Amino acid sequence: MNVEKYLQRFFKGSKEPSLKAINFFMHKLNHPEKSLKVIHIAGTNGKGSCTEILTNIFIECGYKVGKFISPHLIKYNERISINNINITDEDMERLILKLEPLIKEYNESADTNISLFELITTMAILYFKENKCDIVIMEVGLGGLYDCTNIVYPEISIITSIGFDHMNILGNTLEEIAFQKAGIIKPKSKTVYISQNSKIDSIIIQKCNKENNELHMIKKRDINNYSYDKEFQYFDFKKYEKIKINLKGKSQIYNASICLECVDILKSIYKLPEYKVRESLKKVVHRARFEKICNKPTIIYDGGHNELAIRNFKNSVDMYYKEDKKLYIISILKSKDYKTIIDLLVQNDKNIYLFTNGNSKERYWDSNILKEEAKKKKNKDIFAIELEDAINLITKKYMDYTIFIVGSFYIYGDVIKYIKENKLH
Repeated sequence: MNVEKYLQRFFKGSKEPSLKAINFFMHKLNHPEKSLKVIHIAGTNGKGSCTEILTNIFIECGYKVGKFISPHLIKYNERISINNINITDEDMERLILKLEPLIKEYNESADTNISLFELITTMAILYFKENKCDIVIMEVGLGGLYDCTNIVYPEISIITSIGFDHMNILGNTLEEIAFQKAGIIKPKSKTVYISQNSKIDSIIIQKCNKENNELHMIKKRDINNYSYDKEFQYFDFKKYEKIKINLKGKSQIYNASICLECVDILKSIYKLPEYKVRESLKKVVHRARFEKICNKPTIIYDGGHNELAIRNFKNSVDMYYKEDKKLYIISILKSKDYKTIIDLLVQNDKNIYLFTNGNSKERYWDSNILKEEAKKKKNKDIFAIELEDAINLITKKYMDYTIFIVGSFYIYGDVIKYIKENKLH
């Protein structure tokens, strides 16, 4: 079986919000989710970083750690891993064959077929149970309340920063979006959340009160003595002093603080020595989040695709590369608000902007539409170009620039391929 081709047959988008399919799978499989110890993470931005940080902490402390993420960057296997080793094609095929009769049974009776995300979530739960993971770090796919990962009953629920994204599904106000994210808060469990504003905070507080859930709300004042250099960011969080984190951008110290709060909650159950926690923060990597993927020229890849993520990205650019000559390669999915993204990114007459169709003219905004929108803000050095041609161009003309590739996670594999073909490193 070609696993990649098999999975590509499944619907990749979002269906009518429902947990019907995942409930069907769990019932038929005798509820494997009930055997897992899970940290469940929702949020508009930051959930991927928290997933990587917590996974690294527990691995460093000697535990077998299941990790479930989305989307993948190059292969589907990346979504399911244990101790950062991806599930093999052979194990994926075995699980698919086990689930195929159930997929057929469900599809014959339901109004809508099983989606890709429902299938992969089920595979992950089975895989983590089979391998007797000590803990599972599970990232929500979309929203929370009706996301199929919400079948789990977590040790801790985490809600990271909340912003505008997927409004056609989650709601048009931050309060509506927060309500969906708060759907992962479960009865008689614990929640870690970083305070945003009174309206959003009240939604999280009310949900925790309703579910008799113990809320640990982090305030910005809990974080002090912040500084950074080219290598690390440094900060104090509550009793933790002089923490170093390898991830770039100030938003990452908030994500790290969320994870340190989780450590404090769970250290009565798990052995989490502080020196190992500190070591893991110094080594953590989050691919495609302000990641340097090439040194000559400097190429930074960031998958940020909503307003909050782009603001965080811009802050990081100003922190680390403010004085550099900059070239941006921008690709934006049709499901994203391209006008807001362009308004935030195209603000400096000295920069060069290359707009692409990503890796699919069907899924991405037309590069000429993006170019024309950008020209409303800036008169020159704005071009529409194919993604491969953009990478080829920088090797011929812009080796002394810092290159930023931004706007989507889904072109990461293509970018890495083109960089290798151009013998950049």
